[in-house]
Amino acid sequence: MIALLQRVTEAKVVVDGNTIGAINAGLMVLVCAEREDTEKQADDLLKKLLAYRVFSDDAGKMNRSVADVQGGLLLVPQFTLAADTNSGTRPSFTPAAPPELGRQLFDYFVAQARSKHVQVETGSFGADMKVSLTNDGPVTFWLKTKMS
Repeated sequence: MIALLQRVTEAKVVVDGNTIGAINAGLMVLVCAEREDTEKQADDLLKKLLAYRVFSDDAGKMNRSVADVQGGLLLVPQFTLAADTNSGTRPSFTPAAPPELGRQLFDYFVAQARSKHVQVETGSFGADMKVSLTNDGPVTFWLKTKMS
């Protein structure tokens, strides 16, 4: 699975003119399941995401995780992160999980996140979403779990 995380001062997702998920300071995370992913990859990615140190400590070093700072998590499904862009000028989405598996793993990821973190908001799988955020830093990281 893939996560593109951005440290934000605020972020929100709007669908059909309605805000369906919003956070203040925390992480806005685009989440993507790939074709061979399972719940194990989702668990591994979430464990890494919750512990990933991207927030500053008192000395100004990135030594605190979203869990440490009790920041919000805005999880947004984003299958295009799995695009194969190696040839031509049009991406191939063959590496992405089929929609049913992608939805199942995203829903699992969200449920696990909610059981381990205080504030979790989401986008909507398959919806035409408008995502806005204020990237803090900017700080952006790409995380990926591999098959074991």
